Amino acid sequence: MDRRQVLAAGAVGLATAALGGGTAAANVHGEMADALGAMSDGLGAMTDALGAAPTVLDRGIGWTRTRFLIEGDGSPYAVDVVADTGQRPRSLAYLLPGGGLNFTANFFTPRERNLAHHLRRLGHLVIGITPREDLATAAGIGAGRGLAAHRVDARRVIDAVDAALRLPYQLIGHSAGAALALDLAGRGGDRRLERVVVLDTTGPYEGDLAVRAGQARDTFQSLIDQGSYVNDPGLKGLLARALSDPDGASPVPRPVDPTTRFTHAGLAHYALIRTNTLPGPANWIYRQGHAAGTYTFGASPAEDHFTLAHSPLPVWGEATAALGSGLVPHALLRDLCAIWAGDDATYRIAWDRIRAEVVWINMELGRGDHPLGADLIRRNGNRHVTFQVVPGYAHGDPVWGEQADVEVWPLLTPK
Repeated sequence: MDRRQVLAAGAVGLATAALGGGTAAANVHGEMADALGAMSDGLGAMTDALGAAPTVLDRGIGWTRTRFLIEGDGSPYAVDVVADTGQRPRSLAYLLPGGGLNFTANFFTPRERNLAHHLRRLGHLVIGITPREDLATAAGIGAGRGLAAHRVDARRVIDAVDAALRLPYQLIGHSAGAALALDLAGRGGDRRLERVVVLDTTGPYEGDLAVRAGQARDTFQSLIDQGSYVNDPGLKGLLARALSDPDGASPVPRPVDPTTRFTHAGLAHYALIRTNTLPGPANWIYRQGHAAGTYTFGASPAEDHFTLAHSPLPVWGEATAALGSGLVPHALLRDLCAIWAGDDATYRIAWDRIRAEVVWINMELGRGDHPLGADLIRRNGNRHVTFQVVPGYAHGDPVWGEQADVEVWPLLTPK
């Protein structure tokens, strides 16, 4: 039995066991045979095209998740494939994570209710491309890990899969992954690219914000010139401490009384809700923060009141626990700042060459109402561009929010 038969037989056996045999099992064999055959053939073709052997990471009723580990220059990077075992895929959906995140954290959390499953149920073969830095150490990340390097890695996967499967596809990116999706769309002339979904990111700013972006670009370039190549946001540890020892004292002073310290839970909530007040060259890009919610200081750290509006803290913890290194290359941040500053000399997205449909959705409390990037695509003759802002949501809420499946996800794939 070859690898394609093994994949198909395993999926059929899982579904048969779940349905308890008998007539239901017979129907599974009859109705799912074509879908399972297509899935196993597709994975076999991807194995040949990517030059990597697949590993089945996880499976449930009606789906399977397979990983390819792509070797090459520098650290390897992971490509995850979430396939539906009950229907043939009609198209591909590439999911591109935000800075410091991987596919599991960004799009496969929680395990049973996530954006990957939503797209799978719509008939897409879901392919998540995790950046190399997720499996790297700080010593393995150099000055060359800018947006162009991320584009080259993603393009390798897209071209290989396209040669194997030849299905229409869309690019769906969140945050830095959304900038990557736009960059890919502007560099290639692939006729099978149907849609670019931009989830809470920013094109060029105008006025004072563009100046501020230019200053941030210079800060990151200066760090690179000094031999500092990576940023560690620290979210993994921050959330782990908040969940394991919520009432413990953190080392961070409370701004209302610097003689006192946040609790671990308080600090995590404050950092998520009021991200734009934190130190750092690029936290100002959020209108409020990573998560919608409220934080009210009390007379003491134990009396602070805080709550998240959409994304529960345990979900944030689950997502960050799934991270590898959690590192963000300074070169990537420099290039993003250059895009925000409108600095084409440092990095240019070819807004005039994006011809696929563009669905741009920002969060009111995340990256906010800054439509210039969408406007630039539209001004260059692309009539299929929409831009909208989801009220009350912050940067991470569209992927981890408890109501995101009804309040945000339907917006990503309009009829």
